[in-house]
Amino acid sequence: MAHSADNSLEPVLERLAASFAAAGYQLYLVGGAVRDRLLERPSPDLDLTTDAVPAAVRRLARDVQPDAVHGVGEKFGTIGLVFAGRNIEITTFRGEQYERGSRKPQVQYGVSLAEDLARRDFTINAMARDLRTGEIVDPYSGRADLHAGLIRAVGVPHERFAEDPLRLLRAVRLAAQLGFGLHRETLEAIRTQAQLLKTISRERVADELNKILVSPRPAFGIRLAVTLGLMRYIIPEVLKLSGVSQRPMHHKDVFEHTLGVLKNTPCDLLLRWAALLHDIAKPQTKSVRDGQVHFFGHDEVGARMARRILSGLRFDQSFIRRVTKLVRMHLRVNSYSSTWTDGAVRRLVREAGEELAPLVALSRADVTSYREERVRDAAQRADEFERRCAELQAAEDIARMSSPLDGHDLMTLFGRGPGRWIQEIKDYLLALVLDGELAQDDRERATKLAVAFAEELGIEPARPVPD
Repeated sequence: MAHSADNSLEPVLERLAASFAAAGYQLYLVGGAVRDRLLERPSPDLDLTTDAVPAAVRRLARDVQPDAVHGVGEKFGTIGLVFAGRNIEITTFRGEQYERGSRKPQVQYGVSLAEDLARRDFTINAMARDLRTGEIVDPYSGRADLHAGLIRAVGVPHERFAEDPLRLLRAVRLAAQLGFGLHRETLEAIRTQAQLLKTISRERVADELNKILVSPRPAFGIRLAVTLGLMRYIIPEVLKLSGVSQRPMHHKDVFEHTLGVLKNTPCDLLLRWAALLHDIAKPQTKSVRDGQVHFFGHDEVGARMARRILSGLRFDQSFIRRVTKLVRMHLRVNSYSSTWTDGAVRRLVREAGEELAPLVALSRADVTSYREERVRDAAQRADEFERRCAELQAAEDIARMSSPLDGHDLMTLFGRGPGRWIQEIKDYLLALVLDGELAQDDRERATKLAVAFAEELGIEPARPVPD
């Protein structure tokens, strides 16, 4: 049964099938799209396979809609199409031979559908549907494994993983996405071949990890990656979280707490990464004083570690900065109390900037206590903080608040050139503005305050300032 999310493409698929059939070619829906339709879940993209060579595929696809065709992947036998914002890839039947650890297969065209399905990773991805008749071709009992909730490698598991070691992590990703278990032989093959993941590019590893983190079961996926020995070759720092006690403040060790935070976070890639890494520095910052466990500075150390980890996985700098910021600030909202001044709230709002909402969400998720009263108190604290933020923002745009005197004003006042001294005075004046002790447009009073503060720095004005 086709999922309703795919219904809009049915007319396109029917026209493609008719066009290929008229030219004497076969055309099948294949792989994850067949799996997802049988599970009645949406597929982001659709993969088709055919016995037509790429040149013929291009010609026949253009007959259906000329401007939908692009040649991305054509050298590997794939012609891409875009219909109504959805991607369709049509790949010529192929059998592939991989150099060990390489993702550059030697492609052979014109082979059978059976050989094409034999090269696929898991049985639930090794099914095809004839677009003309609706018949399901299922040589490896993929439907039975779907019914059983099993992920099983096609053929000999060790051979499938040796062909493309990223499949080791893809099995975990599918388990997290679908809530399936791993077939015993497939599981053991992953465990014994985990080191092959070292041969895969960090970008491809990161892409699979992203999919695990935004799956319905991110904590399950991370735990499985650890259990199977894969995490050693992804983020080895995660392994050190296990067994690090946080008692008496927390009943869970750092690893279990981290998984709890992952479960609590909304499905957002930024938040899920911040949740995974927010306590990453606790093992190396742990200390015990007077019987109490402390993790002094784990937020700052963790931010540096998060930057290194994400850089190693080749994330873009903007994403790295955002996650790093959340890790560095993750303790701040949960330290809020009603005794905070408006100035203190404004400072946190300014420092968090665009990450304020994610920071609050991470702070809410960071409370994994089994004690209902503690969870309730934390939620009420976050609610009050958000209310005060909204009230202060409604009164004045906190992000736009600034020192009444800019750098040019200060250089003129003190007869000095650029230097760090300017920022020190501007920060001082801005702090007064944030605290409500100085109006942003009161330049006269700001001048007097600047002179008084500058005297402490040993800086004299270029001319007398009127009383």
